[in-house]
Amino acid sequence: MPEQTASLLDVVPVLPVVVVDDVATAVPLARALADGGLPAVELTLRTPVALDAIRAIAAEVPEVLVGAGTVATPEQAAAAAAAGARFLVSPGCTPRLLAGMRDTGLPFLPGTATVSEVLAVLEAGLTEMKFFPAAVAGGTPYLQAVAGPLPQARFCPTGGITAATAPAYLALPNVGCVGGTWITPADAIASGDWERVAKLAAEAANLR
Repeated sequence: MPEQTASLLDVVPVLPVVVVDDVATAVPLARALADGGLPAVELTLRTPVALDAIRAIAAEVPEVLVGAGTVATPEQAAAAAAAGARFLVSPGCTPRLLAGMRDTGLPFLPGTATVSEVLAVLEAGLTEMKFFPAAVAGGTPYLQAVAGPLPQARFCPTGGITAATAPAYLALPNVGCVGGTWITPADAIASGDWERVAKLAAEAANLR
């Protein structure tokens, strides 16, 4: 099991964000990511098998830090925690959702897209958050602008980030890591091309 770090943002430079449609792919996918140097994965709660996939990875690949993404309700947060998720990520944040994620006792990254939302998260006593959807919500210029008045806020930008654009985000002082889907292409998962996933993970692990 990986060492628990003080910050979710410091575990890996690129956090793979994955939609799993077939639970049988979850374990080999997690192993491929770890083999490539990315021992963490965010499984989005967008499919009926997502919680089962989290359970499988938590049980069979404990060296991988598995988290739940697209957490939109307190009930989903609780279900993800019960399934074995070790962190939570939400696309946005409301007071009720923030309280629900906090109640799990797990580390979590609440989603933000505006300065007011960043302020609300900071007021709740949190300094680490997701910036989503990054590419269409302002990208690196937005994060550079926010760093001036709110230097204490640190981000995991996610949404529309690619292997080509990730380095510009990672170079910013208020970015700890980025979320990316390019490491786990749907066709590679469907065909079981774990060598390709491991190769993409290795490239991403060396971006910083």
